[in-house]
Parts: sequence; structure tokens; C-alpha cells
Amino acid sequence: MTLREALTLGIRRLNEAGIEGAARDARALLAEAAGIDASRVMLEGDMVLGSPVSFDEMLERRAGGEPVSKILGRRQFWGRDFVVTRDTLDPRPETETLIAAALELGPVASLADLGTGSGIIAVTLLAEWPEARATVTDVSEAAMKVALENAEAIGVADRMTSVPSNGEWFPQSFGNYDLILSNPPYITAAEMAELSREVREHDPEVALTPGGDGLEPYRAIARDVREHLRPGGHVLVEIGWKQGADVAALFNAAGLADVRVLPDMDGRDRAVLGRNP
Repeated sequence: MTLREALTLGIRRLNEAGIEGAARDARALLAEAAGIDASRVMLEGDMVLGSPVSFDEMLERRAGGEPVSKILGRRQFWGRDFVVTRDTLDPRPETETLIAAALELGPVASLADLGTGSGIIAVTLLAEWPEARATVTDVSEAAMKVALENAEAIGVADRMTSVPSNGEWFPQSFGNYDLILSNPPYITAAEMAELSREVREHDPEVALTPGGDGLEPYRAIARDVREHLRPGGHVLVEIGWKQGADVAALFNAAGLADVRVLPDMDGRDRAVLGRNP
């Protein structure tokens, strides 16, 4: 079977399964099976697919609702490939809002990433700021291993320290930092039923929702963050697009200064920034 024939069959199969973006996904999976870049699939249409079985297996998984990134075991974020597994949240493009906002603050000497997951936030900023050092925490030991794997792959592991968490946002051994960031679970209990199956069935629930109104992580962070921020340091968190006013109010009540709600590329509220006076 040639790549051209395989791609046609793959697109048809994913369309029949109701997969949005069937052509894009079939091309990405076929490129993986063929061992070539996705941009070359159309150019190499006459190439014989040496491993149709693996392509069939990947199509079956995608047709069942598993995200392409989890099938491939990687996701691109801020121009770099990151390992993702069933133990980590699949990075979303919206999270790049945090990276852009952090970079606008300028290089810092120290940062912390609360609930690091795959480590995309801390590892990306360490790669962008060669002099910075980071501490990462997560309640999931498996996720922390993935974060450290990504740090090793991108060459920043020597500047990243992991601190285990027993569920607290600021473990007892936590220090003080110039910048504290987090993409905490924020989906409300009511919204969980509305999630796509790609998210609901393949991202860890602990990384998606804290239950209730989705605001409990922000209450905990706001309550204690000033104890771990150096004077003039910043806290920056991702939020659900309806949570801007509520999280900003929590930050203001905690005594943070210059609190701002930041939009993503679609113009929706996506992050909240505050400064330790």
C-alpha cells in the first residue's frame, strides 16, 4: 500500500468515526508509521508503507477518541516537542498565554511551577531564560517523572528541582521565588460532563477539575502565595475563560498589587497576573 492509498483510507475511516480534522490526524499518524515528517506525506505519495499494521492500530485508537498527541506520545508547545502520557494533561495552545506573559516580565533568577504536569511551563521558561532556575511540584509522581524527562530532553534538567506534593500547593520545603506560575485544575464539576471524550477520557481527572466551582486551587494559591514570593515578585495562573473576575478578586483580597486579567489569542480571559508589593 502506498502512502497515498493509506492516507485516503485513513481519512475515510476517521470521518466515518466522526473525528473532527480527520485529514490532519490521518496525515500525522501516517507520517509516524512511515517514519517521515508530516509535511512530506503528500510529497511521498508513491512511497510504500512498510508497516500498515501500526498505522491501522493508530487509526483504531484515534477512531476510539484517543487524542493524536497521546497516541504519538508527544505534543509540540512553544516550538518544542514534549513527552505526554496518560498521567499528564495534554498541553493546550491557550497555555502559551502564560509563557508570553512571563516573557514580557523579563528574565527572572528563580521560578516555580505548581502542578507542573508534563513540565511544559517550567521547562519552556528555563529554555528561554538560560540563567534561571526552577522548582516544580505535582501531586502525581508519574507526572513529575514525565516533567523531568522533558527537562532532560530539552537540556535544562540541571536547573530544575522537583518537590513532591501531598496535595498542598506549597509543600513545607517550598522556598521563595521571583515568579510563581500554575495551570491548576479549574473545570467545574458541572462542566465535566460537557467535555469532549478526547479530554474527559484521556486526561487525568485530577489535572482537569478540583470539583465544585473550580476555584479552590486559586483560593489556596492566593492564600499562601505572598509567603513564597520575593518582594516585587509575580504570580501568574491560567484560568477558565469565565473565571477572570473571580480569580482577580481573590488575588486582590490577598493583598497582591497590579492584578490584571490577560486574554488569550481568541480574546477570552485566560490568565491572571499579580505582584507581591
